[in-house]
Parts: sequence; C-alpha cells; structure tokens
Amino acid sequence: MPHRIIIINGPNLNLLGEREQSQYGNLAFSELKKRCLDEAKIQKLSIEFYQSNIEGEIVTKIQDSRNEYDGLIINAAGFTHSSVSIRDALDIVKKPKIELHISNIYKREQFRQKSLISDVVTGVICGLGVNGYILAINAMQELLKNGNR
Repeated sequence: MPHRIIIINGPNLNLLGEREQSQYGNLAFSELKKRCLDEAKIQKLSIEFYQSNIEGEIVTKIQDSRNEYDGLIINAAGFTHSSVSIRDALDIVKKPKIELHISNIYKREQFRQKSLISDVVTGVICGLGVNGYILAINAMQELLKNGNR
C-alpha cells in the first residue's frame, strides 16, 4: 500500500496565477494541483491536496492528519508568520512534516522573515517557486522510505 501524504495550502494560494505573479509565478492553482498529483503517481504516493483560507479549518485538517496520513507538507502562506494555533497543531503530529514556501521568505518584508512553524517541522523548502512542491514530494518520499522523522 502506498504511503499517504497530505499537502495543506493556506490563505490566498487558491489565487495562484492571478496574484503577484512576480512573486509567485503564473501557474494556476489547479495546474499546480495536477502537477503534484502526477508527481505523486511517479513516486508511488497517495496524496490529498487541500487548501483553505480559514485558520481553524487548517488546524482541524492538521489534527485529523495524525491518523490519516504518513506525512504532511504545508504551505501555511501568511499564517506561517502569525498562527500559533497552526504551529501547535503541527507540533502534535509526530510524523514527517515539510514546511514549503514558493517565495524566499527571507528575502521579503521583515515580518515575513519569521516562521512560527519552522522549529516543529522536519525540513523547510523555500524560494524555489512552484517547483518546491515537487521537491517536497520527492523529499517526503525519501523521508518515508528511510524512516527519517
């Protein structure tokens, strides 16, 4: 049975391709989802691709993932810098977790340079555009294959 992972996307990521193309590129969210699903098949992973603009829904999804998935990839978007609740939910999940950002948060405004979740995840990928999603899927496959936590 293939490993199951979830990719959780935070606020405004549903508008990829429309918003701040200089920062996020012109790939639509639906196309990003398709690319991730295609890569998951290649890696023999089963994935769910989830997006919400609502903090509490993301917290609930993270909590539910403890029992449903083998690993978690999260682009918490703006909640990265402000949500203690998302951080606390991630801390409860004792499975591989990857924090992901399309842009390099360390080259942006000062308030975006602080991640509240980096210290409770296995690893961080940022600044590599939407290709970071593919890299995160590949990294998760390696983490799960090698039993790294």
